Amino acid sequence: MILPVRLILICLALLLARPLCAEPGAVTGLLPGLLAKTPAAELVPGAEAYGPPREDLAVVPVLKGGETIGWAFVTSDFVGTTGYSGKPIHTLVALDPQARILGLSLVKHSEPIVLIGIPEAKIKALVNAYIGLDLVAEAQSGGTAHEVDIISGATVTVMVIDDSIVRSGLKVARALGLGGLHPEAAATGPRFGINPNAGAPADWAAMLGDGTVRRLSLDVAAVNTAFAALEDKRAADRALAAPPGTPFIDMQVALVSVPGIGRAVLGEQEFTNLQTWLQPGDHALMLAASGLYSFKGSGYVRGGIFDRIVLIQDDVSVRFRDKMHRRLVSLAPADAPGFSETDLFRIPADSGFDPAKPFRIQLLVQREVGPIEKLFSTFDLAYQLPQAYQRPLAPPVAEAPALPDEPAAQADLWRKIWAGKQPGIVALGVMLAVLTGVFFFQGLATGHARRFFWFRMGFLTVTLVWLGWIANAQLSVVNLMALFGALVNGFSWQAFLLDPLTFILWFAVAAALLFWGRGAYCGWLCPFGALQEITNRIARACHVPQWTLPWGLHERLWPVKYMIFLGLFGASLVSIEQAEHLAEVEPFKTAIILKFMRAWPFVAYAAALLMAGLFVERFYCRYLCPLGAALAIPARIRMFDWLKRYRECGNPCQSCANQCPVQAIHPTGEINPNECVNCLHCQVLYQSKTICPVVIKQMKRRASIGAPPAGHPNAKPVLSEGASS
Repeated sequence: MILPVRLILICLALLLARPLCAEPGAVTGLLPGLLAKTPAAELVPGAEAYGPPREDLAVVPVLKGGETIGWAFVTSDFVGTTGYSGKPIHTLVALDPQARILGLSLVKHSEPIVLIGIPEAKIKALVNAYIGLDLVAEAQSGGTAHEVDIISGATVTVMVIDDSIVRSGLKVARALGLGGLHPEAAATGPRFGINPNAGAPADWAAMLGDGTVRRLSLDVAAVNTAFAALEDKRAADRALAAPPGTPFIDMQVALVSVPGIGRAVLGEQEFTNLQTWLQPGDHALMLAASGLYSFKGSGYVRGGIFDRIVLIQDDVSVRFRDKMHRRLVSLAPADAPGFSETDLFRIPADSGFDPAKPFRIQLLVQREVGPIEKLFSTFDLAYQLPQAYQRPLAPPVAEAPALPDEPAAQADLWRKIWAGKQPGIVALGVMLAVLTGVFFFQGLATGHARRFFWFRMGFLTVTLVWLGWIANAQLSVVNLMALFGALVNGFSWQAFLLDPLTFILWFAVAAALLFWGRGAYCGWLCPFGALQEITNRIARACHVPQWTLPWGLHERLWPVKYMIFLGLFGASLVSIEQAEHLAEVEPFKTAIILKFMRAWPFVAYAAALLMAGLFVERFYCRYLCPLGAALAIPARIRMFDWLKRYRECGNPCQSCANQCPVQAIHPTGEINPNECVNCLHCQVLYQSKTICPVVIKQMKRRASIGAPPAGHPNAKPVLSEGASS
């Protein structure tokens, strides 16, 4: 019993991994690990080496001829860099003594569109454009002294990279005193806070007049003029056809976390609801607009981020995500305009936002100039909290800065991620609960063949569309190799908790291995497996011929996937990075994560596998999938055998063996648990009154003695002599 228990524990540990390599320097910072991979001359042309790191700041000097010519740091050590993928985008940056950017390199990220979808030349051009950027000018302009070169299809990614470079650069420059910049703590002069007793006018017109509400109004003519001024003249050729005076957008903003403003704009009840939504130190904006253009767009539905608006205050910028957003049904003032969209946005306490200082909402306006290409222009809505809502504060008492508690910060990060993913977590929980119910009560579930067929097709469609293409919860053999690397280099639960859906899915798979083997995942929860089966069903409907490989050949092709898995695992012992490249034998990234938006060889490979699957159902699952092989190995220790069989199965009856979608049933009647995907088709046949000879025979016997037929609620289960379950 000791060996099986050990095997179970090892399998559970392996299956809790996610597609994420262990972050180097999780506690001490990212800089040491990334510097080891980026020579000084590669970061800054002409540089010779890096100096010793500072003890008080995560920066190192860049040396040439023994002299310090700049300072290098990683953006993620100073600011949040979470991108479209929900994972950090790490950029290595070097500053000179005048606070100008000497060099930079995009060193580590998980952005799918940047990994393969965008040509490498575009990314290098984007990064190189920041060399020479003057951060002193950026500090004076609030981070807008430069133009952002947005790449079509990667708006969020590019904006996060830009934001992280500028904000982290300003923080480092202030901390080191580069270019004459100094820390904000050194600033002198009176400080102001919010006056909770100040009231606001009751009508909207008065609030617009005294600055309680600020407004940005653009018509079609103003927007056409802005795009016509761009260097790319295609924008002018695609000018809006509406009359010049047509309102393009009328956007208005108010800082409703200020008590007087919140009560006047939202009403007492809605302001009370706002207080329950905000955490201590948070602030909130009311944004409302009408016109041809939406400040929200639809990008936040797919990626969870509002890519058309950003709050900017000095070197602080806040990009809003779906968990920071609430819809607002109506406004309290009777004379408030009839806006087409009215929303609340939460400004987190840890963003560095100061409500008493001026800020602006930057609106990104896009214009299509090609089938998939867009150009962009920005417009600013400035806001300054009126003096009537402010009061002077006493000078702060100088205190020694507290050392950050990194484990607590990491725990707080994954808790925030889980809180933001609650709808997806609930949806995945429902899927797992339904599937568990089907497996536990498979006799009832498979009692009606047609209903079960459409239930399965519906479940696989949800797996493909939502779990795969939308949630990107496609498991991979890379998970197992990443976990092995983490176990070797120092295991931490924090890293694996950052992706809630993947964590839950792996935990469910680990539990399912003990009950049903690998089929619970491979047959029901694998998006690429679902894609294969759905396309094969479409092919059958179009009368595409189906090929059944001879049993001898089929049986000898089974081991191929195990050999692929062992080869990948062996490669991971030498180099995790090399093993991840070899793991492209899995088409999951191409077909599911990137949705075929990839270089043509990858797309051709995935398409070839799907094409083979049109003739041989689940061709890839049967013979090539290393993940299926990896799951099949620990699945041998499953504790239960739920699939019912008759003694006559295999001798003489071959119905189940002939109709098994993946040929997992031997001619002698045994089900091979390593190859079975638990589609439950054999359980449908087990109860079929028109196909299964045993059931037909039982029906005839019962009919001859007047007993209820098989499948009737009052019928007792009668098996053939020697039957088993």
